[in-house]
Amino acid sequence: MAALGWLPPRRRSATARSVLAGEAAAEAARKTSRQLQLLAEPEAEFPVRGDVRAAAFFDLDNTVMQGAALFHFGRGLYKRKFFQRRELARFAWQQTWFRLAGVEDPEHMQDARESALSIVRGHRVSELMTIGEEIYDEYMADRIWPGTRALAQAHLDAGQKVWLVTAAPVETATIIARRLGLTGALGTVAESVDGVYTGRLVGEPLHGPAKAEAVRALASKEGLDLERCAAYSDSHNDIPMLSLVGHPYAINPDAQLRRYAREREWRLRDYRTGRKAAKVGIPAAAGVGALAGGTVAAVALHRRRR
Repeated sequence: MAALGWLPPRRRSATARSVLAGEAAAEAARKTSRQLQLLAEPEAEFPVRGDVRAAAFFDLDNTVMQGAALFHFGRGLYKRKFFQRRELARFAWQQTWFRLAGVEDPEHMQDARESALSIVRGHRVSELMTIGEEIYDEYMADRIWPGTRALAQAHLDAGQKVWLVTAAPVETATIIARRLGLTGALGTVAESVDGVYTGRLVGEPLHGPAKAEAVRALASKEGLDLERCAAYSDSHNDIPMLSLVGHPYAINPDAQLRRYAREREWRLRDYRTGRKAAKVGIPAAAGVGALAGGTVAAVALHRRRR
């Protein structure tokens, strides 16, 4: 994707970078959207069938997919000799840490940003998309939570659009969305010129406030009523995003989110133990999300050895 007025972070405030990242993600999602009808029946009362001003937004890591998308992507890159074994060990440790802790470390996030950008710099977007398709089949397809996928299908069968919202690269997120039959994906947008990655981001990683800006921008362009929309996530990190919608769900929640959701009587579902989803009260306006998996998993990605 060509630069959308990209400037180095030091020349933009955090808020401005969040807005830029959100708008870039929304535009990328609209260009790559695809809408398919699936088989699952909707719930009795929600989502509302035929409500075209409603949509659903799903976090990816530990909400739709077990673990972090970038960790699985990294395994595929290692297999293709993009980096060495010692880096893979560090990569695996970061994934394990994320799955146990459920939160990101600020230093990991910064390291992840630099590493992820360095590995794609100079590579063609089409090359990474082709590799991403192969990696999905190898490492991701069997790690989709059936329960969360059924929720997404219910929205689709009700005639609503369904979007992934993730800090993972928009190209990776788009592949996953397409394979699951979703409408499209909002993800971190890496700058590209003439189809080649420059090694810079458009704005910042799609995390926290940036996710909220992406959802808000997309809703405006799509003519959605956010009070009629739903959002699903596993982490407390995306409260800014899910506070926009009228129907927040805590999916496989971390400890902070579980406590937060119970206090506000949000709906809660946990597929990790196989127990039947628990519904907690009525929908409210707030929520959760997760950059952690995508960003800390990317920490082991370094420039390809030449």
